[in-house]
Amino acid sequence: MRLGLMAVPVAFFALFFAYPVTAIVGRGLGADDGLRFGRIGEVLGRQDILDVLWFTTWQALASTALTLLIALPGAYVFARFAFPGKQVLRAVVTVPFVLPTVVVGTAFLAVLGRGGLLDELWGVRLDTTVWAILLAHVFFNYAVVVRTVGGLWSQLDPRQEEAARVLGAGRFAAFRRVTLPALVPAVAAAALMVFLFTFTSFGVVQILGGPAYSTLEVEVYRQTAQLLDLPTAAVLTLVQFAAVGAILAVHAVTVRRRERALKLVDPAQTSRRPRGAGQWALLGGVLSTALLLILLPLGVLVERSLDGPEGYGFGYYRALQSAGSGASSTFLVPPLEAVGNSLRYALVATLIALVVGGLAAAALTRRAGRLVRGFDALLMLPLGVSAVTVGFGFLITLDKPPLDLRTSWILVPLAQALVGVPFVVRTMLPVLRAVDERLREAAAVLGASPLRAWREVDLPLVRRAVLVAAGFAFAVSLGEFGATVFIARPDTPTLPVAVARLLGRSGELNYGQAMALSTILMLVCAVSLLLLERIRTDRSGEF
Repeated sequence: MRLGLMAVPVAFFALFFAYPVTAIVGRGLGADDGLRFGRIGEVLGRQDILDVLWFTTWQALASTALTLLIALPGAYVFARFAFPGKQVLRAVVTVPFVLPTVVVGTAFLAVLGRGGLLDELWGVRLDTTVWAILLAHVFFNYAVVVRTVGGLWSQLDPRQEEAARVLGAGRFAAFRRVTLPALVPAVAAAALMVFLFTFTSFGVVQILGGPAYSTLEVEVYRQTAQLLDLPTAAVLTLVQFAAVGAILAVHAVTVRRRERALKLVDPAQTSRRPRGAGQWALLGGVLSTALLLILLPLGVLVERSLDGPEGYGFGYYRALQSAGSGASSTFLVPPLEAVGNSLRYALVATLIALVVGGLAAAALTRRAGRLVRGFDALLMLPLGVSAVTVGFGFLITLDKPPLDLRTSWILVPLAQALVGVPFVVRTMLPVLRAVDERLREAAAVLGASPLRAWREVDLPLVRRAVLVAAGFAFAVSLGEFGATVFIARPDTPTLPVAVARLLGRSGELNYGQAMALSTILMLVCAVSLLLLERIRTDRSGEF
């Protein structure tokens, strides 16, 4: 039964993930006269490539450190304080995590770029600087630290730290000796996730970094789409694949340490109203940070989309309905059609992700052996492997019978579903494992087939988890950019691709339309997330 459930997910990942990645490995090492392992040394010996590797690494380290510095106080506030609007604020700080990186880059461009808020108020521009990239990465990953560290912090028994203080330890000493060691695995796991996301950053760096800054992800795209140097791009993909594999291995060890370390309590027992001036000041500081870091860029993005040449209005939104004027050299169709394209692609991708991820979660319900653990790890790989790598792999593999899909519309949803499947699995798996096995056994005794037992027993119990999984898959599919930018056809662009094209053209109209499309995409993603917060179960809604 388990092997039957695994068949479809394994086939899906073999065809649309392992096959393209393997082909890239062959392209990176191959030549007409056989394998050339020296090609890796040739590419990595170039100074421009070494500069890209150095910048990719140090900006990821800097982004991770800055994110931890800013987000850890927020994790404490959400874990220990009870205050009005806490659930709403939790949803608000999570919005950036599901936003496409193109929208994040555009929002910060509206604050930090030419004609942006800082430029208008003080004549300061930070676009094309590393500070814009670092701040955008903090904006994007703030919720990762708050949810990961805060989720564990809220379940730590505060009486242990109080006991240390009764025995004579000061506040800081009690925290350092009791709470901090318990939090280290969660902080390490959050740091590794942030490092992973920033190490593979693409849309943010491409929009805010300009030509002066390039990560591995951006350089793969440049070598492929602009310079047509496929061997160099393939070697860089190999390097990134190895680096991501090492990061995921370290992350897996950290997660295992976290799972076996602690005895936890109900979070409701640890949350209370702030007491004293210091705690109220901390709460005010966290709220101010959320306002400046998260709400300000999104608010300025909306304001710029409404600020037309003739005053505030919906002029840029109306211009999206036409392929003429400033958009004539950028699109073959009206930019507004990208909205419909994205919605259709995301719906199909969500359906694929639910089928593949649902079967995979059902197969993983019972823990057993190395085979199942290896299958579980396979499902998580798309979150760590570059989306640009996946799109590049689709280009060089799915171009001949029997898998000649380069001109087919289904190619985009397939790429998007690869990113959605891990979210479906991680959302459904805890709920499926919580279902009492005796219910399935009773159904089998009464003559129900495995399929009918799933339909009659499991599905009613996990229906809400399925809805949450569908929402996450829809949101990440809607905003997928790294792979889609390679494979989306010019006459059927998606929203993120359309935004990137508009930002790549000069002119006030193109800029305004990019802001308008980004606002539309932001609103759709935000509505999806808020719906998730309403229907989620206590456990299925966390990441």
